[in-house]
Amino acid sequence: MTALPKNFLWGGAVAAHQVEGGYNAEGKGLSVADVMTAAGNYGERQITDGVQPGEFYPNHDAVDFYHQYPEDVKLFAEMGFKCFRTSIAWTRIFPQGDETEPNEEGLAFYDRLFDACLKYNIEPVVTLSHFEIPYHLVTEYGGFRNRKLVTFFTRFATACFKRYKDKVKYWLTFNEINNQIDYDRTFSLFTNSGVQIKPGENAEAVMYQAGHYEVVASAIAVQEGHKINPDFQIGAMIAMTPAYPATDKPVDILKAQRAMQARFWFSDVQVQGRYPSWLTRYQKAKHFALDITDDDLAQLEKGKVDYLGLSYYKSFAVAAHDDEDDYYSYNETNDVVENDKVPHSDWGWEVDPRGLRYSLNWLNDRYHVPLFIVENGIGAIDKLTDDHKIHDQYRIDYLRDHIEQMKLAMIDDGVPVMGYTPWSAIDIVSASTGQLSKRYGFIYVDRNDDGKGSMARYKKDSFYWYQHVIETNGDDLSDR
Repeated sequence: MTALPKNFLWGGAVAAHQVEGGYNAEGKGLSVADVMTAAGNYGERQITDGVQPGEFYPNHDAVDFYHQYPEDVKLFAEMGFKCFRTSIAWTRIFPQGDETEPNEEGLAFYDRLFDACLKYNIEPVVTLSHFEIPYHLVTEYGGFRNRKLVTFFTRFATACFKRYKDKVKYWLTFNEINNQIDYDRTFSLFTNSGVQIKPGENAEAVMYQAGHYEVVASAIAVQEGHKINPDFQIGAMIAMTPAYPATDKPVDILKAQRAMQARFWFSDVQVQGRYPSWLTRYQKAKHFALDITDDDLAQLEKGKVDYLGLSYYKSFAVAAHDDEDDYYSYNETNDVVENDKVPHSDWGWEVDPRGLRYSLNWLNDRYHVPLFIVENGIGAIDKLTDDHKIHDQYRIDYLRDHIEQMKLAMIDDGVPVMGYTPWSAIDIVSASTGQLSKRYGFIYVDRNDDGKGSMARYKKDSFYWYQHVIETNGDDLSDR
Protein backbone atom coordinates (compact mmCIF):
# COMPACT_ATOMS: atom_id res chain seq x y z
CA MET A 1 0.00 0.00 0.00
CA THR A 2 1.43 3.37 -1.02
CA ALA A 3 1.25 6.54 1.04
CA LEU A 4 -1.53 9.11 1.25
CA PRO A 5 -0.98 12.47 -0.49
CA LYS A 6 1.34 14.81 1.40
CA ASN A 7 -1.29 17.56 1.34
CA PHE A 8 -3.95 15.32 2.91
CA LEU A 9 -6.04 17.39 5.37
CA TRP A 10 -5.93 15.67 8.75
CA GLY A 11 -7.88 17.48 11.45
CA GLY A 12 -10.91 17.41 13.68
CA ALA A 13 -14.45 18.76 13.59
CA VAL A 14 -17.01 20.52 15.79
CA ALA A 15 -20.06 22.73 15.35
CA ALA A 16 -20.38 26.19 16.86
CA HIS A 17 -23.55 25.50 18.83
CA GLN A 18 -22.10 22.32 20.35
CA VAL A 19 -18.87 23.84 21.66
CA GLU A 20 -18.99 27.62 21.89
CA GLY A 21 -21.48 28.49 24.60
CA GLY A 22 -21.82 32.27 25.01
CA TYR A 23 -25.31 31.89 23.59
CA ASN A 24 -26.21 35.55 24.16
CA ALA A 25 -22.71 37.09 24.17
CA GLU A 26 -21.90 40.22 22.16
CA GLY A 27 -25.24 40.55 20.45
CA LYS A 28 -25.81 36.90 19.50
CA GLY A 29 -29.45 35.96 18.94
CA LEU A 30 -31.25 32.71 19.71
CA SER A 31 -30.79 29.77 17.35
CA VAL A 32 -32.82 26.59 17.09
CA ALA A 33 -30.19 24.87 19.25
CA ASP A 34 -30.78 27.40 22.05
CA VAL A 35 -34.39 26.32 22.62
CA MET A 36 -33.71 22.59 22.90
CA THR A 37 -33.46 20.80 26.23
CA ALA A 38 -31.40 17.67 26.94
CA ALA A 39 -32.64 14.10 26.52
CA GLY A 40 -31.54 10.63 27.58
CA ASN A 41 -29.88 7.93 25.50
CA TYR A 42 -32.88 7.06 23.36
CA GLY A 43 -35.13 10.06 23.93
CA GLU A 44 -35.63 13.12 21.76
CA ARG A 45 -34.76 16.64 22.84
CA GLN A 46 -37.71 18.86 23.60
CA ILE A 47 -38.22 22.10 21.69
CA THR A 48 -39.57 24.86 23.91
CA ASP A 49 -41.38 28.06 22.98
CA GLY A 50 -38.36 30.31 23.36
CA VAL A 51 -36.13 30.08 26.42
CA GLN A 52 -38.27 29.06 29.39
CA PRO A 53 -37.42 29.59 33.09
CA GLY A 54 -36.44 26.41 34.91
CA GLU A 55 -35.44 24.49 31.78
CA PHE A 56 -31.86 23.37 31.14
CA TYR A 57 -30.41 24.22 27.74
CA PRO A 58 -27.00 22.53 27.44
CA ASN A 59 -25.95 24.50 24.36
CA HIS A 60 -26.12 27.81 26.22
CA ASP A 61 -22.73 27.14 27.82
CA ALA A 62 -21.64 24.06 25.86
CA VAL A 63 -17.91 23.59 26.61
CA ASP A 64 -17.09 27.32 26.67
CA PHE A 65 -15.05 27.27 23.46
CA TYR A 66 -16.16 30.89 22.95
CA HIS A 67 -13.82 31.95 25.76
CA GLN A 68 -11.31 29.09 25.79
CA TYR A 69 -10.64 28.72 22.04
CA PRO A 70 -7.01 30.02 22.22
CA GLU A 71 -6.01 27.16 24.52
CA ASP A 72 -8.12 24.64 22.59
CA VAL A 73 -6.66 25.60 19.22
CA LYS A 74 -3.21 25.28 20.76
CA LEU A 75 -4.10 21.70 21.72
CA PHE A 76 -5.30 21.04 18.16
CA ALA A 77 -1.96 22.29 16.92
CA GLU A 78 -0.19 19.99 19.37
CA MET A 79 -2.08 17.08 17.82
CA GLY A 80 -0.79 18.24 14.45
CA PHE A 81 -4.07 19.34 12.85
CA LYS A 82 -3.73 20.50 9.26
CA CYS A 83 -7.31 21.75 9.30
CA PHE A 84 -10.12 22.40 11.75
CA ARG A 85 -13.76 22.12 10.77
CA THR A 86 -16.19 24.35 12.62
CA SER A 87 -19.23 26.43 11.78
CA ILE A 88 -20.10 30.10 11.92
CA ALA A 89 -23.08 30.57 14.21
CA TRP A 90 -25.59 32.35 11.95
CA THR A 91 -27.02 34.25 14.94
CA ARG A 92 -23.66 35.76 15.84
CA ILE A 93 -23.59 37.42 12.42
CA PHE A 94 -27.32 38.12 11.94
CA PRO A 95 -28.91 37.75 15.40
CA GLN A 96 -32.49 37.61 14.10
CA GLY A 97 -31.58 36.30 10.67
CA ASP A 98 -33.47 38.88 8.63
CA GLU A 99 -31.33 41.98 9.28
CA THR A 100 -29.69 43.76 6.37
CA GLU A 101 -26.41 44.52 8.17
CA PRO A 102 -24.25 42.01 10.09
CA ASN A 103 -23.25 42.21 13.73
CA GLU A 104 -19.64 43.40 13.87
CA GLU A 105 -18.93 41.79 17.24
CA GLY A 106 -19.89 38.40 15.86
CA LEU A 107 -17.75 38.86 12.76
CA ALA A 108 -14.82 39.90 14.93
CA PHE A 109 -15.04 36.73 17.03
CA TYR A 110 -14.50 34.54 13.98
CA ASP A 111 -11.67 36.79 12.84
CA ARG A 112 -9.95 35.99 16.12
CA LEU A 113 -10.74 32.27 15.89
CA PHE A 114 -9.52 31.91 12.30
CA ASP A 115 -6.40 33.95 13.07
CA ALA A 116 -5.67 31.60 15.98
CA CYS A 117 -5.94 28.63 13.60
CA LEU A 118 -3.81 30.20 10.89
CA LYS A 119 -1.14 31.06 13.45
CA TYR A 120 -0.52 27.29 13.65
CA ASN A 121 -1.01 26.71 9.90
CA ILE A 122 -4.39 25.11 10.55
CA GLU A 123 -6.78 25.62 7.64
CA PRO A 124 -10.32 26.51 8.75
CA VAL A 125 -13.02 24.38 7.12
CA VAL A 126 -16.22 26.30 7.70
CA THR A 127 -19.85 25.21 7.60
CA LEU A 128 -22.34 28.03 7.13
CA SER A 129 -25.51 26.36 8.44
CA HIS A 130 -24.90 23.60 10.98
CA PHE A 131 -28.20 23.17 12.85
CA GLU A 132 -28.00 26.84 13.90
CA ILE A 133 -30.84 28.57 12.06
CA PRO A 134 -31.97 31.76 13.82
CA TYR A 135 -35.00 31.01 15.98
CA HIS A 136 -36.64 34.25 14.82
CA LEU A 137 -36.74 32.83 11.29
CA VAL A 138 -38.71 29.89 12.70
CA THR A 139 -41.29 31.92 14.60
CA GLU A 140 -41.66 34.73 12.05
CA TYR A 141 -41.34 32.88 8.74
CA GLY A 142 -41.77 29.16 9.43
CA GLY A 143 -38.15 28.34 8.65
CA PHE A 144 -37.16 27.08 5.22
CA ARG A 145 -40.77 26.37 4.29
CA ASN A 146 -40.63 30.07 3.31
CA ARG A 147 -38.81 31.21 0.14
CA LYS A 148 -37.65 34.37 1.93
CA LEU A 149 -35.06 32.26 3.75
CA VAL A 150 -33.19 31.82 0.47
CA THR A 151 -32.46 35.55 0.57
CA PHE A 152 -31.61 35.53 4.27
CA PHE A 153 -29.21 32.61 3.94
CA THR A 154 -27.44 33.96 0.87
CA ARG A 155 -27.05 37.34 2.59
CA PHE A 156 -25.44 35.59 5.55
CA ALA A 157 -23.21 33.48 3.31
CA THR A 158 -22.11 36.49 1.27
CA ALA A 159 -21.24 38.46 4.41
CA CYS A 160 -19.05 35.58 5.61
CA PHE A 161 -17.41 35.08 2.20
CA LYS A 162 -16.51 38.77 2.01
CA ARG A 163 -15.23 39.03 5.55
CA TYR A 164 -13.09 35.89 5.54
CA LYS A 165 -12.11 35.72 1.86
CA ASP A 166 -8.42 35.76 2.79
CA LYS A 167 -8.70 33.48 5.83
CA VAL A 168 -11.00 30.61 4.81
CA LYS A 169 -10.61 28.55 1.64
CA TYR A 170 -12.82 25.53 2.38
CA TRP A 171 -16.56 26.05 2.89
CA LEU A 172 -19.65 23.87 3.30
CA THR A 173 -23.15 25.27 2.83
CA PHE A 174 -25.60 23.08 4.82
CA ASN A 175 -24.60 20.41 7.31
CA GLU A 176 -26.07 16.93 6.78
CA ILE A 177 -28.76 18.46 4.59
CA ASN A 178 -30.19 15.01 3.85
CA ASN A 179 -30.97 14.08 7.47
CA GLN A 180 -34.38 15.68 7.05
CA ILE A 181 -35.42 12.81 4.81
CA ASP A 182 -36.39 11.38 8.22
CA TYR A 183 -39.30 13.82 8.08
CA ASP A 184 -41.42 12.15 10.75
CA ARG A 185 -38.79 12.99 13.35
CA THR A 186 -39.31 16.47 14.81
CA PHE A 187 -35.60 16.94 15.52
CA SER A 188 -34.56 16.40 11.91
CA LEU A 189 -36.80 18.99 10.28
CA PHE A 190 -36.36 21.53 13.09
CA THR A 191 -32.57 21.44 13.20
CA ASN A 192 -32.02 21.18 9.45
CA SER A 193 -34.66 23.62 8.23
CA GLY A 194 -36.24 25.37 11.21
CA VAL A 195 -39.51 23.67 10.24
CA GLN A 196 -42.24 22.48 12.59
CA ILE A 197 -45.09 20.47 11.08
CA LYS A 198 -48.58 21.84 11.66
CA PRO A 199 -51.63 19.64 12.29
CA GLY A 200 -52.94 18.18 9.04
CA GLU A 201 -49.81 18.97 7.03
CA ASN A 202 -48.06 16.43 4.82
CA ALA A 203 -44.62 16.30 6.45
CA GLU A 204 -43.03 14.71 3.40
CA ALA A 205 -44.22 17.48 1.09
CA VAL A 206 -43.04 20.16 3.52
CA MET A 207 -39.63 18.47 3.69
CA TYR A 208 -39.28 18.47 -0.09
CA GLN A 209 -40.25 22.15 -0.26
CA ALA A 210 -37.81 23.18 2.48
CA GLY A 211 -35.10 21.03 0.94
CA HIS A 212 -35.67 22.67 -2.44
CA TYR A 213 -35.27 26.17 -1.04
CA GLU A 214 -32.09 25.03 0.70
CA VAL A 215 -30.47 23.58 -2.41
CA VAL A 216 -31.37 26.77 -4.30
CA ALA A 217 -29.86 28.86 -1.49
CA SER A 218 -26.75 26.67 -1.61
CA ALA A 219 -26.44 27.12 -5.39
CA ILE A 220 -26.73 30.90 -5.17
CA ALA A 221 -24.20 30.98 -2.33
CA VAL A 222 -21.73 28.92 -4.38
CA GLN A 223 -22.00 31.40 -7.25
CA GLU A 224 -21.57 34.41 -4.97
CA GLY A 225 -18.61 32.81 -3.20
CA HIS A 226 -16.80 32.11 -6.44
CA LYS A 227 -17.29 35.75 -7.47
CA ILE A 228 -15.73 36.95 -4.23
CA ASN A 229 -12.79 34.54 -4.34
CA PRO A 230 -12.42 32.18 -7.31
CA ASP A 231 -10.07 30.05 -5.22
CA PHE A 232 -12.80 29.14 -2.73
CA GLN A 233 -13.61 25.45 -2.49
CA ILE A 234 -17.32 25.32 -1.61
CA GLY A 235 -18.86 21.97 -0.87
CA ALA A 236 -22.13 20.30 0.02
CA MET A 237 -22.34 18.10 3.11
CA ILE A 238 -24.38 14.95 3.62
CA ALA A 239 -24.85 12.31 6.28
CA MET A 240 -23.56 9.22 4.49
CA THR A 241 -25.55 6.36 5.95
CA PRO A 242 -25.64 3.52 3.44
CA ALA A 243 -28.86 1.53 3.43
CA TYR A 244 -28.40 -2.20 2.96
CA PRO A 245 -31.25 -4.54 1.99
CA ALA A 246 -32.31 -6.52 5.06
CA THR A 247 -32.41 -9.74 2.99
CA ASP A 248 -31.62 -10.89 -0.54
CA LYS A 249 -35.30 -10.67 -1.51
CA PRO A 250 -35.78 -8.49 -4.61
CA VAL A 251 -38.33 -6.33 -2.78
CA ASP A 252 -35.79 -5.52 -0.05
CA ILE A 253 -33.14 -4.75 -2.67
CA LEU A 254 -35.53 -2.37 -4.43
CA LYS A 255 -36.42 -0.82 -1.08
CA ALA A 256 -32.75 -0.24 -0.30
CA GLN A 257 -32.21 1.27 -3.74
CA ARG A 258 -35.07 3.72 -3.18
CA ALA A 259 -33.73 4.51 0.31
CA MET A 260 -30.39 5.50 -1.21
CA GLN A 261 -32.09 7.57 -3.91
CA ALA A 262 -34.26 9.33 -1.33
CA ARG A 263 -31.42 10.00 1.08
CA PHE A 264 -29.11 11.40 -1.57
CA TRP A 265 -31.33 13.43 -3.88
CA PHE A 266 -29.97 16.50 -2.08
CA SER A 267 -26.39 15.80 -3.15
CA ASP A 268 -27.61 14.72 -6.60
CA VAL A 269 -28.92 18.25 -7.06
CA GLN A 270 -26.01 20.03 -5.39
CA VAL A 271 -23.30 18.13 -7.26
CA GLN A 272 -25.00 17.44 -10.59
CA GLY A 273 -27.08 20.61 -10.80
CA ARG A 274 -30.39 18.94 -11.61
CA TYR A 275 -33.17 16.90 -10.07
CA PRO A 276 -33.08 13.11 -10.61
CA SER A 277 -35.86 11.92 -12.91
CA TRP A 278 -37.34 9.50 -10.39
CA LEU A 279 -37.91 12.33 -7.92
CA THR A 280 -39.68 14.71 -10.29
CA ARG A 281 -42.07 11.92 -11.26
CA TYR A 282 -42.53 10.84 -7.64
CA GLN A 283 -43.35 14.38 -6.47
CA LYS A 284 -45.84 14.79 -9.30
CA ALA A 285 -47.46 11.43 -8.59
CA LYS A 286 -47.82 12.39 -4.92
CA HIS A 287 -49.45 15.74 -5.91
CA PHE A 288 -47.07 17.74 -3.72
CA ALA A 289 -47.52 20.96 -5.79
CA LEU A 290 -44.10 22.32 -4.89
CA ASP A 291 -42.85 25.83 -5.61
CA ILE A 292 -40.03 24.99 -8.04
CA THR A 293 -39.47 27.63 -10.72
CA ASP A 294 -37.52 27.62 -13.98
CA ASP A 295 -35.19 30.21 -12.47
CA ASP A 296 -34.58 27.88 -9.51
CA LEU A 297 -33.58 25.09 -11.88
CA ALA A 298 -31.22 27.45 -13.72
CA GLN A 299 -29.62 28.45 -10.41
CA LEU A 300 -29.05 24.80 -9.52
CA GLU A 301 -27.22 24.19 -12.77
CA LYS A 302 -25.00 27.26 -12.28
CA GLY A 303 -24.30 26.66 -8.58
CA LYS A 304 -22.83 23.17 -8.48
CA VAL A 305 -20.46 22.51 -5.60
CA ASP A 306 -16.71 21.90 -5.88
CA TYR A 307 -16.58 18.87 -3.58
CA LEU A 308 -18.75 16.72 -1.37
CA GLY A 309 -18.31 16.57 2.38
CA LEU A 310 -19.73 13.67 4.32
CA SER A 311 -20.21 12.36 7.80
CA TYR A 312 -19.95 8.64 8.33
CA TYR A 313 -20.91 7.02 11.62
CA LYS A 314 -22.93 3.96 10.79
CA SER A 315 -24.91 1.98 8.23
CA PHE A 316 -28.38 0.57 8.51
CA ALA A 317 -30.68 -1.97 6.90
CA VAL A 318 -34.12 -1.47 5.37
CA ALA A 319 -36.93 -3.86 4.53
CA ALA A 320 -39.97 -3.70 2.29
CA HIS A 321 -43.47 -4.08 3.71
CA ASP A 322 -46.19 -6.52 2.69
CA ASP A 323 -48.29 -3.62 1.39
CA GLU A 324 -45.38 -1.86 -0.37
CA ASP A 325 -46.51 0.57 -3.09
CA ASP A 326 -45.06 0.70 -6.60
CA TYR A 327 -42.84 3.63 -5.64
CA TYR A 328 -41.25 1.84 -2.67
CA SER A 329 -41.92 5.12 -0.86
CA TYR A 330 -39.26 5.65 1.77
CA ASN A 331 -40.11 6.56 5.35
CA GLU A 332 -37.02 6.20 7.49
CA THR A 333 -38.90 5.88 10.75
CA ASN A 334 -40.85 2.87 9.47
CA ASP A 335 -38.42 1.25 7.05
CA VAL A 336 -35.15 0.90 9.00
CA VAL A 337 -34.74 -2.48 10.69
CA GLU A 338 -32.24 -3.93 13.13
CA ASN A 339 -28.99 -5.11 11.55
CA ASP A 340 -27.60 -7.88 13.75
CA LYS A 341 -24.64 -8.48 11.45
CA VAL A 342 -22.57 -5.64 12.96
CA PRO A 343 -21.79 -4.53 16.54
CA HIS A 344 -23.40 -1.48 18.09
CA SER A 345 -22.19 1.50 20.17
CA ASP A 346 -23.36 2.46 23.66
CA TRP A 347 -26.09 4.49 21.95
CA GLY A 348 -27.19 1.68 19.67
CA TRP A 349 -25.48 2.92 16.51
CA GLU A 350 -24.17 0.31 14.07
CA VAL A 351 -20.36 0.09 13.94
CA ASP A 352 -19.49 -0.78 10.34
CA PRO A 353 -16.01 0.31 9.19
CA ARG A 354 -16.24 -1.51 5.87
CA GLY A 355 -19.35 0.51 5.19
CA LEU A 356 -17.08 3.54 4.87
CA ARG A 357 -15.13 1.96 2.01
CA TYR A 358 -18.39 0.97 0.38
CA SER A 359 -19.74 4.50 0.85
CA LEU A 360 -16.68 6.23 -0.60
CA ASN A 361 -16.80 4.00 -3.67
CA TRP A 362 -20.56 4.50 -4.08
CA LEU A 363 -20.20 8.28 -3.88
CA ASN A 364 -17.23 8.33 -6.24
CA ASP A 365 -19.09 6.20 -8.79
CA ARG A 366 -22.07 8.56 -8.61
CA TYR A 367 -20.53 12.04 -8.41
CA HIS A 368 -16.92 12.14 -9.68
CA VAL A 369 -15.91 15.04 -7.42
CA PRO A 370 -13.40 15.11 -4.53
CA LEU A 371 -14.76 13.75 -1.25
CA PHE A 372 -13.99 15.04 2.23
CA ILE A 373 -14.77 12.97 5.35
CA VAL A 374 -15.69 15.82 7.69
CA GLU A 375 -17.21 13.69 10.49
CA ASN A 376 -16.48 10.18 11.73
CA GLY A 377 -16.48 9.05 15.32
CA ILE A 378 -18.10 7.16 18.14
CA GLY A 379 -20.09 8.50 21.06
CA ALA A 380 -18.99 6.66 24.19
CA ILE A 381 -18.92 6.91 27.96
CA ASP A 382 -15.41 8.01 28.99
CA LYS A 383 -14.14 7.61 32.54
CA LEU A 384 -11.77 10.17 34.02
CA THR A 385 -9.29 8.51 36.38
CA ASP A 386 -8.08 10.06 39.63
CA ASP A 387 -4.89 11.16 37.87
CA HIS A 388 -6.88 12.76 35.03
CA LYS A 389 -6.33 10.09 32.40
CA ILE A 390 -8.87 8.78 29.90
CA HIS A 391 -8.12 5.35 28.49
CA ASP A 392 -10.36 5.33 25.41
CA GLN A 393 -9.04 2.33 23.51
CA TYR A 394 -12.53 1.80 22.05
CA ARG A 395 -12.24 5.16 20.29
CA ILE A 396 -8.78 4.35 18.97
CA ASP A 397 -10.03 1.00 17.67
CA TYR A 398 -13.04 2.62 15.99
CA LEU A 399 -11.01 5.34 14.28
CA ARG A 400 -8.22 2.97 13.26
CA ASP A 401 -10.69 0.59 11.65
CA HIS A 402 -12.28 3.42 9.69
CA ILE A 403 -9.01 5.02 8.64
CA GLU A 404 -7.85 1.64 7.34
CA GLN A 405 -10.96 1.41 5.19
CA MET A 406 -10.52 5.00 4.00
CA LYS A 407 -6.96 4.18 2.94
CA LEU A 408 -8.13 1.10 1.05
CA ALA A 409 -10.72 3.20 -0.77
CA MET A 410 -8.11 5.83 -1.65
CA ILE A 411 -5.11 3.68 -2.50
CA ASP A 412 -6.60 0.44 -3.80
CA ASP A 413 -9.82 1.83 -5.29
CA GLY A 414 -8.62 5.26 -6.42
CA VAL A 415 -11.25 7.31 -4.60
CA PRO A 416 -10.18 10.99 -4.29
CA VAL A 417 -10.49 11.92 -0.60
CA MET A 418 -9.29 15.40 0.38
CA GLY A 419 -9.10 14.96 4.13
CA TYR A 420 -10.38 13.42 7.34
CA THR A 421 -11.71 15.36 10.34
CA PRO A 422 -13.04 13.03 13.06
CA TRP A 423 -15.98 14.01 15.21
CA SER A 424 -14.98 15.55 17.38
CA ALA A 425 -11.84 17.54 18.05
CA ILE A 426 -12.93 18.08 21.65
CA ASP A 427 -15.89 16.88 23.72
CA ILE A 428 -19.15 18.53 22.72
CA VAL A 429 -22.85 18.70 23.52
CA SER A 430 -24.42 15.89 21.51
CA ALA A 431 -26.74 17.33 18.87
CA SER A 432 -29.24 14.48 19.07
CA THR A 433 -29.42 14.02 22.84
CA GLY A 434 -27.96 17.19 24.38
CA GLN A 435 -25.69 15.08 26.56
CA LEU A 436 -22.04 15.62 27.48
CA SER A 437 -21.73 12.00 28.56
CA LYS A 438 -22.00 10.97 24.91
CA ARG A 439 -18.38 11.88 24.35
CA TYR A 440 -16.64 12.00 20.99
CA GLY A 441 -13.53 14.13 21.45
CA PHE A 442 -9.79 13.63 21.68
CA ILE A 443 -9.88 16.15 24.53
CA TYR A 444 -11.98 15.50 27.62
CA VAL A 445 -13.97 18.43 29.03
CA ASP A 446 -14.91 18.28 32.70
CA ARG A 447 -18.60 18.97 32.38
CA ASN A 448 -21.54 16.70 33.17
CA ASP A 449 -24.98 16.25 31.66
CA ASP A 450 -26.43 18.56 34.33
CA GLY A 451 -24.06 21.36 33.37
CA LYS A 452 -21.80 21.02 36.39
CA GLY A 453 -18.02 20.75 36.15
CA SER A 454 -14.83 22.80 35.99
CA MET A 455 -14.59 22.92 32.17
CA ALA A 456 -10.97 21.77 32.55
CA ARG A 457 -9.42 20.04 29.54
CA TYR A 458 -7.58 16.69 29.67
CA LYS A 459 -5.89 14.77 26.86
CA LYS A 460 -7.28 11.30 26.22
CA ASP A 461 -5.17 8.35 25.08
CA SER A 462 -6.69 8.89 21.64
CA PHE A 463 -5.12 12.38 21.59
CA TYR A 464 -1.62 10.90 21.53
CA TRP A 465 -2.60 8.11 19.14
CA TYR A 466 -4.09 10.54 16.61
CA GLN A 467 -1.11 12.84 17.00
CA HIS A 468 1.11 9.99 15.77
CA VAL A 469 -1.30 9.10 12.96
CA ILE A 470 -1.04 12.65 11.64
CA GLU A 471 2.72 12.75 12.17
CA THR A 472 3.11 9.64 9.99
CA ASN A 473 0.45 10.78 7.47
CA GLY A 474 -1.59 7.73 8.31
CA ASP A 475 1.22 5.23 7.72
CA ASP A 476 1.32 4.03 11.36
CA LEU A 477 -2.03 3.27 12.97
CA SER A 478 -0.64 1.05 15.73
CA ASP A 479 -1.24 1.61 19.43
CA ARG A 480 1.13 4.01 21.14
